[in-house]
Amino acid sequence: MTTTLPLLPARPPADDDLPAGAREHLTTTPFGLYVHVPFCATRCGYCDFNTYTSDELGPGANRAEYAGTAIAELSRAARVLGPDLPTVSTVFVGGGTPTLLPAEDLAAVLAAVRELFPVAADVEVTTEANPESVTPASLATLRAAGFTRLSLGMQSAAEHVLAVLDRRHTPGRAAQAAREAAAAGFEHVNLDLIYGTPGETDADWAASLDAVLAAPVDHVSAYALIVEDGTRLARRITRGELPMPDDDVLADRYVQADTTLRGAGFDWYEVSNWSRGDAARCRHNELYWANANWWGIGPGAHSHVGGVRWWNVKHPAAHAGRLAAGESPLADREVLDDADRALETVMLGLRLRDGLPLTALSAAGRLRAADAVARGLLDPAAHDAGRAVLTDRGRLLADAVVRDLTD
Repeated sequence: MTTTLPLLPARPPADDDLPAGAREHLTTTPFGLYVHVPFCATRCGYCDFNTYTSDELGPGANRAEYAGTAIAELSRAARVLGPDLPTVSTVFVGGGTPTLLPAEDLAAVLAAVRELFPVAADVEVTTEANPESVTPASLATLRAAGFTRLSLGMQSAAEHVLAVLDRRHTPGRAAQAAREAAAAGFEHVNLDLIYGTPGETDADWAASLDAVLAAPVDHVSAYALIVEDGTRLARRITRGELPMPDDDVLADRYVQADTTLRGAGFDWYEVSNWSRGDAARCRHNELYWANANWWGIGPGAHSHVGGVRWWNVKHPAAHAGRLAAGESPLADREVLDDADRALETVMLGLRLRDGLPLTALSAAGRLRAADAVARGLLDPAAHDAGRAVLTDRGRLLADAVVRDLTD
């Protein structure tokens, strides 16, 4: 159950716009910044993110001015959170395609973060990128500005699979971009994969995994294709042009990915994420999974501080217009109660390699956890030690296990 609060007033927010209780552990809870860049060159057929091509933007939204808009919102965030500001441990620039902005604009946003907030000496700074949207020169600029991690949307090494997904880059471009990032000095490089695309074969998926392992990456994310309502892909499937992804095939692809990656020295630390050692984990995502604090910058961006969650207006023009007028870009917010927090602890924690303590479950949930052990979904040794940890089979059914263990 969530409690919806009134919208924040249309003015520069005062300190008391965050309830006192939300500030209680503000400076001792890990804190990150997320910067959403809502621009894409084209819309991928499977994507339902809050992103816009040039044709979709309409009046009042200007890519050239976006860095200034983001910096204005960062300034607003510092005013709300101050005077005792939390130390920024991670910055994640996502999208959309952040690297459609000039590298100098992204560098300016990061410089503003450092001017407005205390920043940890070992801060992790990630930007997402499409392979065709970076060059050796732009990567060198980003690295010099302080970006430490690059996450590239590879999706597949098969040309016909990329075509179904409406991806623009060539099959070998993602691995080449990873090599360019390594040459520029990025400490960590991730490749994102999607499996289960209609028309993808076992050989296609094996080739994609091989291409990842041939690149200088220390992190891999692999996600099953989800057909979202309203997307071009969903319409093509509805018309019978493409088949719906098969659940059994998706499970086989996941097992194949896990086997291949683990054989090459990658370990899973979240159901869809593998890394070469703890240092290569995405610390920003771990902050989300731990229900820590983060402030989201940009249209449609979500934030969470001390049990208060809010989200911005979605359209870039509305977002920019409010900030230009000195108004809050917030669309709505909610306060999480104890039941909400307990539910999210289970939903997020169970997907992690370390799982969660059985004490995080309700009495009924603990009974169902014992049954999940008997069904091979939770690890028996971990259960005996007081933790709920997914088995390999349990990872294939993670969503179902979460539903079963929550009230």
